[in-house]
Amino acid sequence: RLEEENRLLRTEAHENQRLRDLLALRERLRGDTIAARVISKEISPYFRVVRLRLDRGARDRVRAGMPVVSSQGLVGQVRRTFGRHADVRLTVDRESAVDVIVQRTGARGVLRGTGESDRYAARIQYLQRDDEIEVGDEVYTSGLGRRFPASILVGRVSRVERAEFGLYQEVEVAPTVDFSALEEVLVLTEGARDTSREDDGDRDEP
Repeated sequence: RLEEENRLLRTEAHENQRLRDLLALRERLRGDTIAARVISKEISPYFRVVRLRLDRGARDRVRAGMPVVSSQGLVGQVRRTFGRHADVRLTVDRESAVDVIVQRTGARGVLRGTGESDRYAARIQYLQRDDEIEVGDEVYTSGLGRRFPASILVGRVSRVERAEFGLYQEVEVAPTVDFSALEEVLVLTEGARDTSREDDGDRDEP
């Protein structure tokens, strides 16, 4: 009985921490947000999450294209809505495209998911060969195009490859979000932006 009580207490403590992190994120974001729970996950044959379903949808003012974030960073974008539910396209999806900036150097590019079913990965396109990029560099949304607010963490550089010829280098990014463990998220409905790095003079406004 005591072991069961301890297990329940640990579960409740973990859930409370997740909710506190989500509340802190909501307070950092300016603009309207909608909290949502992950109610199902589409899994690949390699047991990787390839799509999420939320308990919020068109009836809750959620629309296709709205960004979805967690306390760990950018999750993706609403793909479609129906009734009280919405499907989310993850940042690692092959159809996902996000304007990003490498925080340390200010290099900009477009992050596209690889769509691989056996691992979570994305690549930054259009980075010049002379852009200084290192493994471990943090990658954030740039705010360009206004589809995603600026300064939301997306991932960290996991591989850099420079070919002998060509204009661009190949940079791979590992997402900071643990998609398999997601329980709660925020949907950014309008004008939301992360203010945790407002003092960074190099950051563009969305």
